[in-house]
Amino acid sequence: MIKENRIKKNYTQEELAELVDISTRQLQRIEKDEDKTRIGTMRRIIKVLQIPDKEIIKYIKR
Repeated sequence: MIKENRIKKNYTQEELAELVDISTRQLQRIEKDEDKTRIGTMRRIIKVLQIPDKEIIKYIKR
């Protein structure tokens, strides 16, 4: 979900990581579901990428 939305918004991993104030490596882990993300970090990612609520709910339910 995050990677797809990042690509739609034309952000590189480095750009998004900087906007969200995390490391590029942490973002890579989040995109691969290798890392449990803090709620605050996820909120910042959702806000920057403007991810719709429906998509977030679908992601959480999986």
